[in-house]
Formats: sequence, C-alpha cells, structure tokens
Amino acid sequence: MSLDDDAALRGHALAAVRRLDALGLNRGSTGNLSIRAAGSEAFWITPTGTPPEDLGEDDFVRVADSGEVLSGAWQPSTEWPFHRAIYRARPDLHAVVHMHSPHATALACLRRGLPAFHYMVAVAGGDSVPCTPYHLFGTEALSQAVGAAFLDRQACLMANHGLVAAGANLAQALKVAIEIEALCGIYLQALSVGEPALLTAGEMAEVIERFKRYGKSRRIDAIEDGAPNFASRDHGGQPG
Repeated sequence: MSLDDDAALRGHALAAVRRLDALGLNRGSTGNLSIRAAGSEAFWITPTGTPPEDLGEDDFVRVADSGEVLSGAWQPSTEWPFHRAIYRARPDLHAVVHMHSPHATALACLRRGLPAFHYMVAVAGGDSVPCTPYHLFGTEALSQAVGAAFLDRQACLMANHGLVAAGANLAQALKVAIEIEALCGIYLQALSVGEPALLTAGEMAEVIERFKRYGKSRRIDAIEDGAPNFASRDHGGQPG
C-alpha cells in the first residue's frame, strides 16, 4: 500500500469519527473505529482516550494481527482485540465501528438482541442482531464473543456496553451501524406498548435475498427507450 493510500484510509477514518460525534452516536472518547486495506491483516484504529476534536490523521495507530503496534505515537484503543477478532473471523470486512449510541446501548443493557421485528434488521446480514454475554472491555473473552457473533453477521450488541458494526468498506460499516441504532430505538418504542410481531425465518430469508440485488440492476427498458442510463450502483438508502 502506498503512502497516499495509507493517508487516505486515515482521512476517511477521521471523517467518520467526527461524523459519529456530530450525530450524537458517540460522546467524548467513547467508542472506536478501525479500517484496513484490502488484503492487509494490519489495521488502523483510533487511539485510546482521545476525543474527536483532538484527533488528527497522524494520531491513528496501526496494529498488526499479532497485536504489535507498527506505527503511531499513541496507545491503540483498549478495544483493539475485538477489532482483530472480527477481521480474523471475516476476511471480507475491512472497517469496524463501535458506538455507545443511546438506543443500542439501552437495549444492550437489557441484554436483549434485536429480533426480526422489522425487515431492515437484515441490513446486518441475518434475521437478528445478537447480544453477546457481558465481558469486561478489552478482554480476550469479549473478543471471542464478538468474533463468534460476526461469523454470520455484520453487527452485534455487547451486553451492558454498546454496538459493533462492520462492513466491506467504511461507508458500509457506517450504514449498518446507523441503521441498527435507529432500529434499536424503534424496537424500544414498540416494547413500551407490547411485544412486536416478528417476521418469520422464511420472510426474513426473502428480504436477505432481495437485499443481495437491491440497487444493483440497470434500467434496461429505460436504456432502450433512450432515457438516462441508471448504471449499477448501491444507493445506500432504505429499500422501498
């Protein structure tokens, strides 16, 4: 990876950290974020105890799969082990976002996962978002629990802690994290009235299959009629 590519990764990561802070999804030095280049086991992660307003591109810490700090003047986030666990479990994922966002954290403190009460739960790759058992932050036990949750998901809650989401790139990781936070808020509102009706496994399987194709088809008929060419792209919004 070139120095320019390396700087670009850290630039995107810094912008994401500041965005999450501006949205109120993290506060002060809570939460953390990491990113890695495709094909690399090493990753860049936020330093420990540094609020967004004090964070610069050069403050990110590069950590090897072994846990060795490869570059950076600061200590990496104490949560770096579960970032590594996710990357080990899912070579296809290249960005991890951890938030202490209000709704996801509230649900995690109830030690409840997010069930299939709404079809958009499938944005995390399955028919639910699990909640891992409580473990002390920064421990190997927490890392193992999170790594196991990500074997077939792109998000999980951590009991009495918060939310973790990941993606093939940073934009996707942010999309998953923000969507799951919103869904946690809706779920908590529904619980204040009663237990929401849940979609069946078959219904969620249909959604997951539909998501694989969403935003990736061309308007062939429009092209043939001479209309603008809506090229294949991921619109990043909610299907509807």
